[in-house]
Amino acid sequence: MGLLYIVPTPVGNMEDMTFRAIRVLREADLVLAEDTRTSAILLKHYDIQNHLMSHHKFNEHGTSAAVVARLLAGQTVALISDAGTPGISDPGFFLVREAVKAGIEVQCLPGATAFVPALVSSGLPCDRFAFEGFLPQKKGRQTKLEALSREERTMIFYESPYRLVKTLRQFAEVFGHERRASVCREISKLHEESVRGTLDEVADHFTANEPRGEIVIVVEGMDEKEIKEREKEEKRNRKVNKTKE
Repeated sequence: MGLLYIVPTPVGNMEDMTFRAIRVLREADLVLAEDTRTSAILLKHYDIQNHLMSHHKFNEHGTSAAVVARLLAGQTVALISDAGTPGISDPGFFLVREAVKAGIEVQCLPGATAFVPALVSSGLPCDRFAFEGFLPQKKGRQTKLEALSREERTMIFYESPYRLVKTLRQFAEVFGHERRASVCREISKLHEESVRGTLDEVADHFTANEPRGEIVIVVEGMDEKEIKEREKEEKRNRKVNKTKE
């Protein structure tokens, strides 16, 4: 029986690669990569000479069966994505699920992922949080946001720089204009930046300064004061509706 390794790769600075990750990528019988061209640059940087096979969201349902067969035959397979930890808003979940169902051992190495440094450096509570990744662009987006409007934990989102301002404005409308937030971009890269403030303040900043690069949005959860105010408002609305009836 083989072993499936989930290997995080740097989200920016190449020095964020771990010694263990380099060793695993060197020793594996096969390396699965989200984009072989991107991963080839990484492997060349660390002088890793190994066979790369494409494994991404468009083909993972078709390739996973063959990979599981290799694992059952005793091969060691390492899965990487373009950056960060596979499975976190990247391909990986489907293969891991199929490997687990087949009784194959799966080990995920600790390492780089964008949302953890964004959360910890935000200045917002990080003892409890909800990772939401990318929100739906159209269908179900408003429903999702309305559901999150009651979330008490700190919320984390990924977003494109082209949609950032629009998303922040939408967050302000749903969560409240004074809700605190932090936008972290280009994590672990040369031009890393964190902008903190209310949702309106952060949106104003990126309206005046065009955002670029990878974006992580961290939003404060509903505090006790907001919860009590909302409960009072709902109570008033119920009384009004009852009176109308």
